[in-house]
This record gives sequence, structure tokens and C-alpha cells, in this order.
Amino acid sequence: MSASTPRPHDNSRDADLRRRARSVIPGGLWGHLNAAGLPDGYPQYFERGEGCRIVDVDGREFVDFMCSWGPIVLGHHHPAVETAARRQAALGDTLNGPAPVLVDLAELMVAMIPHAAWCMFEKNGGDATTAAVTIARAGTGRRKLLVARGSYHGAVPWCSPSLAGVTAEDRAHILHYDYNDVASLEAAVDQAGGDLAAIIVTAFRHDMGRALDLPDAAFARRMRELCDDADAALILDDVRAGFRLALGGSWETVGVRPDLSAFSKAIANGYPLGAITGGERWREAATKIFTTGSFWCEAVPMAAAHATLTELARIDGPALMGRMGQRLRDGLDRLAGRHGVPISQSGPPQMPLVLFAEDAGFARGSAFCSAALRAGAYFHPRHNMFLSCAHTEADIDRALEAADEGFAAVARLG
Repeated sequence: MSASTPRPHDNSRDADLRRRARSVIPGGLWGHLNAAGLPDGYPQYFERGEGCRIVDVDGREFVDFMCSWGPIVLGHHHPAVETAARRQAALGDTLNGPAPVLVDLAELMVAMIPHAAWCMFEKNGGDATTAAVTIARAGTGRRKLLVARGSYHGAVPWCSPSLAGVTAEDRAHILHYDYNDVASLEAAVDQAGGDLAAIIVTAFRHDMGRALDLPDAAFARRMRELCDDADAALILDDVRAGFRLALGGSWETVGVRPDLSAFSKAIANGYPLGAITGGERWREAATKIFTTGSFWCEAVPMAAAHATLTELARIDGPALMGRMGQRLRDGLDRLAGRHGVPISQSGPPQMPLVLFAEDAGFARGSAFCSAALRAGAYFHPRHNMFLSCAHTEADIDRALEAADEGFAAVARLG
């Protein structure tokens, strides 16, 4: 893929596709992939991806800092992953039962993840978090689930950020605490009383549109203690961060191990797969629940996942992404200072967020992103971004050139 500078965006093919979609798809597109909420000039439709570059349907190429909203961890079209997927596809994908790669992948994950004694597979993150909650309730015979205020765990009724079509009964047994706030966590546990089934927690606080908070070690340890005292499950929702921060699970970074973990996004470098890992205490409960899907044992995504995790371990992917993310962060700080534009950067370097001062409506962030997009970098104004192992120093430096244009645009706003 060439590194050509994108031409001015006329939206010709993209606009036509959007018009056609509006007549046959409600709202033109559903969910978080709908580009209607993105800054001016952002495309909805893409033609291809290679490494850390993406090309839209009008031929514009960008250095990609969303990585398909997280699934692309090694880079688009990674050769080892694609070879494994093609090899399995030639044998079969959706069969009457799983292919041997199911066992291979489960063994690999149990060996890789310290808390895991077993593994189950699904299709996406919402499947995995929902099944983990169901396992916790089956294993305890209790109902109450503690969820951090503002946390996202999927697009199903018990946790969807939208209340459209959701009933009060769907959330009748959910109680809330504040992320990194031990007192609020203890109060929620007290409120649950003897009916506490589980506490679910994200790898770090990644609510959209606000600064990201890494987990405080004391908070994580206290959550572990409270779950142990109540014989309740500590569920780590590692769907977004899994395999980017630590290959053994993201809370290895704070020395706390969950009972159950939910993974998806980066597990198969873009192929559709989710997973739950769990400790021995929860094995029997996992055998009792009924959870399934027609495509949950597809072999091609499992082959892709096996290749992805093997490669991440071989190259120490989290460390590589961390170095490139820090290079981006340092460069953005320098450019912001040069232009006199205050910014805040938060989150782990592998999953950064950039916010602008006095920007409640994200006008500054949108101006930055639109200008940087025209110059060839695909950033996001309010959602955490993602690094991949395909990002090189040269790619980061190219993106910083585009970011320079973005900061200049913000400076012109005054």
C-alpha cells in the first residue's frame, strides 16, 4: 500500500453508499460504527487495510489509530494470521461440531493466562460478558451484579448504554459503584448483602468523552478481597484492552487476578471471536448454563486467534505497542506546546485518548481530527484510540506530521 497523501475528500462514492444505505438500513448504520457522529470529512465506507494503513472507498489513505475499534492488534492482513485462516478455511469453517483448533486455542489461552483453568468461546464481547455474568449467577445461586457507573459492557439489555427497548426488569439486580472508589464499592457490596453474585469491572476506566483512569492497585485488591469474602465472582471485562496491555490479562499489571475474564476485540486480529476464561471454582457453573450460537464454533476465527496470540507472545506485542504509543504521546505533547494548545492525554500508551482544554462540545477535538484526517491520520476526538504492532516509528512520525496540521487548525479557533 502506498503512503500517498490523501486528496481532498469529495465523498463521491462514500456519499452514494450512504444514500443507498439510508433506504435499506435503519439510520443508515447501527451502533458505534456509524460515522454520522464523527467530525467533518470522516468516511463511512472503507476499501481495504494493510498494516497500520486504511484506505476509504474514495481512495484516501490514513495512518490508522482506531484499528477497527480495537480488533486489529497485529496490523491489517498480517501474513501469519491470514495464512492460518486460509489453511483452516480450506479444511472447513462452520461444521457439525468444532475443528481440532478449538482445543489447540483453549490450551494456548489456559497456558497464557495465569488465572485460567478453562476457556469457552463466543462471537463478540457482549456474548462473553453476558455469559460470564450468567456463570457467576449459576455458580453462586445469587442475583446481584455490581457495575461501575458509566462503564460499557456490551449492547444487550442488561448493560446497553441506551434504554430504548430495555425494561426495568432487565436491570432489576444491578447495583452501581464508582471506578477506583473503594468506599462506593464497599457500599454497593453492603447493599447487595447476601445476594451478591459478582462484581464486573473494566481493565481501566474507558468511558467515552472523559479522561481515562488506570486501575488503582488498592482499589483492585479491595475488590478481590470483597469477592473472596462473599464467595462472589470478580469478572474482568477485558474485551477492549485484552492482549494489548498484558498477555496474561490486563490486571496482571496491578497484580490482581479475576475469577472470570471476558475477551474479544484483539483476540483474532479482526476475525470474529470472543472468549471467557475462568478459574477452577467456576468450572461446574460453566457446564450448567446453556450458552450457544450457530457460529460460535467457527474454526477459521479460532485458527486466526491461535496465530494472533502466538505472534503477540513471540514479539512481546504489548511492549511494542507501548513503545510506539509513548512515541505518539511524546510527539503530541511537543506539538501541542509548540502551537500553544493545551491538551490532556490519558490511558495506557497502547490505547491513548487526547482531549483538549475547555472543549465540552468537542469543537476543538473535531477541528483537530478533521485537519489531521485531511493530512493522512485517522484519530478520534473522544473515544480511546488503539495502537497495533504494525505501527512503526516512521508511521508514528508520519501521523505526527498530520497532527501538526490538526493543532494548527485548533490554534486558529482562538
